[in-house]
Amino acid sequence: MRIIPAIDIMGGKCVRLTRGDFNSEKIYNEDPLEAAREMEANGLKYLHLVDLDGARTRKIMNLKVLERISKATNLKIDFGGGIRVAADIRSVFDAGAGQVTAGSTAVINQPLFLSWLKEFGADRIILGADSLDRQISSCGWLESSDKDVVSFISAYRALGVKYAICTDIEKDGMLAGPSIDLYREILAATDIRLIASGGISSMKDIDELREAGCEGAIIGKAIYEGRITLKELGNYA
Repeated sequence: MRIIPAIDIMGGKCVRLTRGDFNSEKIYNEDPLEAAREMEANGLKYLHLVDLDGARTRKIMNLKVLERISKATNLKIDFGGGIRVAADIRSVFDAGAGQVTAGSTAVINQPLFLSWLKEFGADRIILGADSLDRQISSCGWLESSDKDVVSFISAYRALGVKYAICTDIEKDGMLAGPSIDLYREILAATDIRLIASGGISSMKDIDELREAGCEGAIIGKAIYEGRITLKELGNYA
């Protein structure tokens, strides 16, 4: 299972939110590049980079941060937040990302999302599938839908999607454990390469996600709050 540390960007700084609430912002590092370099120095190879400003404004806002990290490290980066048109994806790839995560467009404009899948390939487009009470949310978690998360992911897998990041919003930033049962249900329904996100607070949580069959695990707040060390994650990876 891939270990994927997360850096969320707001105002050019490394922050974390709780349950996606933009008013709960807590700054952990003034320089995201410093955080990324520390991750790489501890043996980690992947990075989940989220443009929170972009997710809220529906326009990529922190492309320069991506460029700085990609030029100064060898981390394999997936980028999400503010992607709305194919030109956005091209700019993200040109800036150094290897994959993009697209969630909102997959919810509100399936034909457009599928055109991206065809143009850029299923290895480079990750389905963002974030839910609250099992219902898919979009646009920085500011908009809800009536789409069931398991059905949503299964349907897109049937249409050619390979990767999905699934966050249970209720768990995000709470450090109370991930939604293991939900991930097991998703993996019982489809063979998607599932990346778990939200709630991870210990190495035991990571073991359980691996045993459940997740392809990757995204760890954010647990790192910044000292619940899990980068050294532990590097050794595990």
